[in-house]
Amino acid sequence: MSYSFDPIGIVHSCFHEKFAIPRQPSLAVAARGVLELYPPYDKPEALAGLEEVSHLWLLFVFHAAPSGPDHLRVRPPRLGGNQRVGVFASRSTHRPNPLGQSVVRLDSIEPGHLLISGIDLLDGTPVLDIKPYVPYADSVPQAHNGMAATVPDLIPVTWDNIAWQAAREHAERLQQPVVELIEQCLAQDPKPAYQRPTAERHYGVRFWDLNISWHYPQPNCIRVLSVKQQPSVSV
Repeated sequence: MSYSFDPIGIVHSCFHEKFAIPRQPSLAVAARGVLELYPPYDKPEALAGLEEVSHLWLLFVFHAAPSGPDHLRVRPPRLGGNQRVGVFASRSTHRPNPLGQSVVRLDSIEPGHLLISGIDLLDGTPVLDIKPYVPYADSVPQAHNGMAATVPDLIPVTWDNIAWQAAREHAERLQQPVVELIEQCLAQDPKPAYQRPTAERHYGVRFWDLNISWHYPQPNCIRVLSVKQQPSVSV
């Protein structure tokens, strides 16, 4: 038996690369996006009552990650990226079927669009369904997970003065929390846990239309080196 699903919408996200996306939703509250709904789900009657809800479950497609039976064992970042566990013991993006779920904050509702934050979704992510978060049913106070018992430890993020000023200017231009997003994402140490970078090695990622560059001047400390707008491409 086979199944097929049509997306109900697509996410326009601040994350334009998989690298440095928070490994769980809500770890970077400054991470914002817009869920554009496709007809007929963009009609007001499909959204009626949603104004009573603060958070949503999004069921989506891992459209940029391999999936299938070649990924029965995976390497969770929380275990250092070297230890393998069964796929069902992790939230790896490599799934039997490329399905994901995230709890996101619903900030506002506009015609045909939902403004969301605290996201961990790549730009262009297809969404299959939306469900309201129900606190009394979805929160289990006595639940436990031995591999991910607590929020990941954060590392300090410092700034080159020019990079910090550029981030402030681009925040004004984009009307987005650029400084906060960079700090919240980088503080989670996005590099693979097994890497031991030198100060000479630079890392980079794209948020919105910005190229962010940083390095590790010493272990477990990040310094943002530059924040530059992506050059526009002429056709």
